[in-house]
Amino acid sequence: MQTYTLTRQILAEQPYDLVVAGGGPSGVAAAVAAGRAGAKVLLVEATGALGGMGTNGLVANWYSLSDGQRVLTRGLFWEIVLALRDAGGIRASVDLENFANRLGGGFGYSVEVLKRLLDRMVLDAGVDLLLCTRLIEADVDGPRKKVNGVVIHDIEGLRYVPAKAFIDATGDAVLSDLCGAPYREAGRDTPSIMPPTLCGLCANIDWARFGDQQKYVEQAVDEGFFSQPDRHVPGLFRSQESYGIQNAGHLFKMNAVKVRSLTAGHVKGRSLAAEYAAFYRKYAPGCENLELVGTASLMGVRESRSVEGEYQVNYDDFTARRHFDDQIAVYNKAVDIHVYDLTPEEYSRYYDSFVKRDRCAVGESYGLPYGILVPRGWTNLWASGRCVSADVAVQGAIRDQPACYLLGEAAGLAAVQSIRTGQPACDLDVAELVSTLRSRGAYLPQTSEPTRMTRG
Repeated sequence: MQTYTLTRQILAEQPYDLVVAGGGPSGVAAAVAAGRAGAKVLLVEATGALGGMGTNGLVANWYSLSDGQRVLTRGLFWEIVLALRDAGGIRASVDLENFANRLGGGFGYSVEVLKRLLDRMVLDAGVDLLLCTRLIEADVDGPRKKVNGVVIHDIEGLRYVPAKAFIDATGDAVLSDLCGAPYREAGRDTPSIMPPTLCGLCANIDWARFGDQQKYVEQAVDEGFFSQPDRHVPGLFRSQESYGIQNAGHLFKMNAVKVRSLTAGHVKGRSLAAEYAAFYRKYAPGCENLELVGTASLMGVRESRSVEGEYQVNYDDFTARRHFDDQIAVYNKAVDIHVYDLTPEEYSRYYDSFVKRDRCAVGESYGLPYGILVPRGWTNLWASGRCVSADVAVQGAIRDQPACYLLGEAAGLAAVQSIRTGQPACDLDVAELVSTLRSRGAYLPQTSEPTRMTRG
């Protein structure tokens, strides 16, 4: 491929303490936590709304919040849950007061109410918010593994933003890639890419008559209804009284970090969304009048890049239900690796793992240590959300929104601690960070005080 050299002068912003790239769950949590802690924060989001997959992606359903004995997702995320309820964004029938007893419990919510809530939380925290703005380059001191600043682009052009610390909450590890930090890329470093889905918003559903979705899927596949005979359909989930979210239509072999593949995926995803809406109208009781109101503006990517961190949380940690002295979050979602193709063997593999084997029992959970947030050796760069350091199996468990909120809050507070103390990201006093998180309501049950961060 030919190259072109572009040389130009651009405006430079006043320095910030922290730049957070990406306004999804982890980016919002990082920015709010850091802003409340007194940092001067810039939050950069490529779309016109905060919330990522929970808003623009139309994945308006949160679950795996409790181990059946206690709510695990305490802290800033649970504050958001309660505020969302108080704002009318969660159905009145959802009993949050007794949620601790619901193993893996969850609920749907209003996308629009969440958008407004996150706007208010970010601005109330004193965060400088730029929507419709993309991060496009990084100024890096490679030998010192230090980021000096980033280049952003919006309707006004290009600008350079210097800062003391940076958090990559892009999901696809865009900032880490620009900095030259190492990462694993699905399809490049793994045999396959877990397929994404383009979700849709559906109205006019009679939930009282809605039944066993898998039974209807099996019937439709056997009768040749679908253009691709996929027996793994995540499904139609209730959000509010009469509408819900349609998460259906795997986009096999779509690569989220290749723009032509991403483009083709959006086009095919809209076609599949219409096909699945027709399926529900034909086969599912209560959906005879279902209307596909719209499809998401953000692709439901499950797997793309994952940084190589100071520690990589792995399947052995998951199966052992391992907890860490320096864990900054606790979670209990099952390993959720979607089918890679349409073969019966692949569906059996998914079903045996997610439904039958890789689930936590009542009272079980696993810890997420601080080191998964730090690209190995970097001094002022953190990764948060879907692109943290995890193997394929565990990334398939912790990529969900609740975990991303937890990881984001930890990253934001770690960045503030690093700025205040001079401690590098890769050698932070983890005992102080754990104490800070606990003071903000986080559930961190480890009994030993961490003396050093977990590495591996």
